[in-house]
Amino acid sequence: MESAFDILRFLAYHAIFIITVLIFTTYLILTVFSAVSLRKYLRKNSYVDYNSIVSSPLAPSLSVIAPAYNESRTIVDNIRTLLSLYYNNYEVVVINDGSSDDSLDKIIKAYELEKVNYYFDYHLPCERIRGVYKSQNRSFKRLTVIDKQNGGKADTLNAGLNVCRNDLVVSIDADSIMEPDALLKLVKPFMEAKEKRVIGAGGVIRIANSCEISGGHIKKVNLPKQFLPRAQVMEYTRAFLMGRMAWSELDGLLLISGALGMFDREIVIQSGGYSTNTVGEDMELVVRIRRYMADNKLDYDVVYIPDPLCWTEVPSNWKILARQRSRWTRGTMETLITHRKLFFNRKYGKLGMLGYPYWLVFEYLAPIIEFLGILWFFFLVITDRLNWPFFLLLTGFVYFFAVSLSIWAVLFEEITFHKYEKRRDVLKLMGTAFLEPVFYHPMVMLMSIKGNIDKLFNKKSWGKMERKGFSKS
Repeated sequence: MESAFDILRFLAYHAIFIITVLIFTTYLILTVFSAVSLRKYLRKNSYVDYNSIVSSPLAPSLSVIAPAYNESRTIVDNIRTLLSLYYNNYEVVVINDGSSDDSLDKIIKAYELEKVNYYFDYHLPCERIRGVYKSQNRSFKRLTVIDKQNGGKADTLNAGLNVCRNDLVVSIDADSIMEPDALLKLVKPFMEAKEKRVIGAGGVIRIANSCEISGGHIKKVNLPKQFLPRAQVMEYTRAFLMGRMAWSELDGLLLISGALGMFDREIVIQSGGYSTNTVGEDMELVVRIRRYMADNKLDYDVVYIPDPLCWTEVPSNWKILARQRSRWTRGTMETLITHRKLFFNRKYGKLGMLGYPYWLVFEYLAPIIEFLGILWFFFLVITDRLNWPFFLLLTGFVYFFAVSLSIWAVLFEEITFHKYEKRRDVLKLMGTAFLEPVFYHPMVMLMSIKGNIDKLFNKKSWGKMERKGFSKS
């Protein structure tokens, strides 16, 4: 029995070593691709005059669709931000998803809305639309507000797609704040497209906690004062600047954040719109429209823009963060199961051969493997069979690699967009890089495990995302 256990332990140590090397190698490769792609982007766009897009007769018309559910605290300011975006030809479509608070009343009062007769087709299924509102004030002529029965975020986005008028649509969370020039940067790849049809574009999402915000605009960027949002700054910086940048370069991008994305409306509708059968509708849509294009043998591109284009408030306590991460895990699991046909399928190119396998192993399975490894560690400790030198060496190596990767992400940010101008903010962020692997990452891993358990018990709810509101940041 002892020899059998020794063999098992020997295999486990080697498996752990191989997995660790594989993870490190993958992240290093992604870091290199990110650096190359980021440098290419900066060189290409350093001297771009975005004002020419505003004045160009070729600039496409856009529809910005923003679902809102119980966003009373921030909805008026956020709509004001959407109406003041720097672009010539666009409309703003806000969809009230049967809010139980006074969101709709506040919008009607602030923007002088009245119910109108408005023709549209139900291209995509959605809950009943109770009314369409337009403003009596010409200053708000871009604004259209839809009131509908509650159906969830995906259903609400489908309602917006049904009502909006233009060929390109921008989906944004109503509780997010867009940079004034965000539309110009998002639309540029669509205008430049020649051989390939651009069907989607996304950009960097930044964290607005503790920033100074007035009238729906970021007046001063500050690093979050609390550790939890600050750890998420670190996490988002790695994910957007070093993860999605690389996968865009490798043509294996599976996700455009639901907080901000621009899509070809025709392709979205033809592929069936947003799925109401998942809580991760943003990821599922990107995978499905890519599958649609590949199945119909159409050349296409999905673009990622490394510029910070959107700011959002992130959870500032562990309870709300746990709800969010459970939802993310369930959404990822549902998308991977729904589109399992992609797995190592050459028909789908790099999406099937690289993007899907990476997301399956490193984004979905990694927390599960890590959790099983922790259980194995405690078992070895209890039975006094742990190889302490190997454990300490591996733990130290993993820790310092994780810290190095985070600091490298901070340097990426500072060299490129330099949003945190105070030196002490940058130092705090680097300090967070040392604390995050110990105090933040283990909790996020456990939240992912909870998401898997919630999925096994068929939990479908989003979970209430309580927000402080930007005025109190």
